Order: sequence, then structure tokens, then C-alpha cells
Amino acid sequence: MKTRLTVTFDNGPVVGVTERVLDLLAARRVPAVFFVIGSRLQAPGARALVERAVADGHLVGNHTLTHSVPLGQMEADGDVVGVERDIDGTDALLGDLAPDRLFRPYGAGGVIDERLIGPHGRAHLVKRGLTGVTWNSVPGDWYDPDGWVERALAAVDRQDHTVLVLHDVPGASLARLDDFLAECAARGVEWRQDFPDDCLL
Repeated sequence: MKTRLTVTFDNGPVVGVTERVLDLLAARRVPAVFFVIGSRLQAPGARALVERAVADGHLVGNHTLTHSVPLGQMEADGDVVGVERDIDGTDALLGDLAPDRLFRPYGAGGVIDERLIGPHGRAHLVKRGLTGVTWNSVPGDWYDPDGWVERALAAVDRQDHTVLVLHDVPGASLARLDDFLAECAARGVEWRQDFPDDCLL
């Protein structure tokens, strides 16, 4: 059985970066999932990038409106209105660009603990018909734009189905993305756009 790999990109869209990521994915025929931040989606040219991602066959999901405080922490601080705003704001901006109704919470560096999302946040996702999506590999491309590839490949080699978090922002995955995609192709990975059960909230 082939190793399965779902490549995801967080924190975009960013003009000058996201289109280059899309070019590399298109050249290698790799499907991905883009989790976008609502505040970034409002920048000039950003929506066109998400529209291109959809046209290229990628899935698009909600990655909060502000990407500032983990929703579970926000809820613990008593700000349930903020939790709903962070979910609903990007949902409204995406509209029909995101029919798969995917939501990725802000993990503050990839941490999955009680701060990620609280009971109210989970209930609100259910109410809105959104599927919460996490991850099982965060190789740290945003702080190590060269070394992340080796950590990502190690995750691919040790797991049956890797859900990889990369970033389509300046100074992150872009410089070595094609190297990584080439190494994965050489390993014969099966490119996926779904998620194992342990990466679903």
C-alpha cells in the first residue's frame, strides 16, 4: 500500500507567494488543500488566487478570520463572541469557494491541546456544518525554510497517511517546495485531499 500524503498550506493567500506555490503544484500535478485567513483574503489580488486554486482542483478551507489567539484560549478567556466571529467571518468571505466546509483552527505553532478549540467552538463548527481539520506533521517551514524538507520526509516515511502543514507566506515553504515534491514523487506517495480520522475534530 502506498504512503498517503495530504499537503496543506496555511496562512495565505499572499500575492507573490501563493501563485508560485500553485505553479509548482500544477507542474507536478499535486492536489493540495489551502486553509486561508480571512483578513488576508481581503487584500488586493488575494481572492483571485483562491479562485485560481479552486480552478486548479485544490480544496479551500477556513483558517480563522484573525489567526491571533487559539479558539480554545479565546473561549477560556470568556470571548465566545470572538470564537464565532473568527469562524464565521472567513466562512462568509469564502462563500462558494469552499463547498467542502473545512475549518482548521489556529494552533500557535502546531500545538494540539485544550487551547486549540473549546466546547463552544466545536459546537459552533457543528452548527455551521464545518469539519474541523488538524494535522500530524508540522515541519516548521516558517522558521526553517531550508531544513523543513528533511523533517517532512521523515514524517512521510513513518506514517501511513501524513497531513502536512506548510505555509504559502514569505520565507516559508516556497524555496524548497519543488525539492520536497520531487522527493515524494520518487517515493511513490499517493497524493490525497482527504484526512485520516485522527486529524478530524
